[in-house]
Amino acid sequence: MTAQILCLKNRAVLRLSGGEARPFLQGLVTNDVMAVTPEKAVYAAILTPQGKFLFDMIIVAEGDDLLLDVEAERKPQLMQRLMMYKLRADVTISDENTCVWALWDGAAEQGTAYTDPRHNALQDRIIAAENPCPSAEPLPLVRYEERRIRHSVPDGSRDMVVEKYFWLETGAEKLNGVSFDKGCYVGQELTARMKHRTNLKKMLMPVQLTSEAHTGDQITNTAGKSAGEIRTVAGGYALAYLRLAFKDDPLSVNNAPINLI
Repeated sequence: MTAQILCLKNRAVLRLSGGEARPFLQGLVTNDVMAVTPEKAVYAAILTPQGKFLFDMIIVAEGDDLLLDVEAERKPQLMQRLMMYKLRADVTISDENTCVWALWDGAAEQGTAYTDPRHNALQDRIIAAENPCPSAEPLPLVRYEERRIRHSVPDGSRDMVVEKYFWLETGAEKLNGVSFDKGCYVGQELTARMKHRTNLKKMLMPVQLTSEAHTGDQITNTAGKSAGEIRTVAGGYALAYLRLAFKDDPLSVNNAPINLI
């Protein structure tokens, strides 16, 4: 196969350095920061005390530092949140002037490379200021987005409404985005309770469209009842935030049928 590469312009990178970088982040995020190694990146989130989504990130090791692969648009808010928790911890939080690249069927020649921990279909990512695989062909954004959506991988707040969606409603468990034995973090108690005592009522799920749809369009059943809403769309597919009570009903968007994948 021919290698393909794409600069993910909606992603950005923060660097955490200092002797307390790992324990500092460990007390904040949903996954085990101590499991991050140069060979293994970890997907995690910062939640509200009620267990709802605030920020997600891929945590990458580079020497003794941690690199956070995050939403570019919401990077200032994330930095502000981290600084709020920092207090006197030996942690320096800095902005990296670099790009996150998606690389399929190739090998990086430079930069910090890591396998996407959310789903192996998304293959590799690289943090580098310049193209880390110049011999690769361009990867069309719509192709990347379609594969991401078909495998039910949300893209930050484009798919997960801030302070509204519970972390487990986003498919975080299947996407390796939560540890249930790592210890305390913000929102941990309610997340654990939902895992062990509660049946989820809503979930992000991939659907196939039969007509044009846009983010925010309502999903309805044959009785006209609201079953959810469309999030991101690409190549005839979409992520849908769906009420699970309706998942076996015939569903439509803008009077056109949709099919759960």
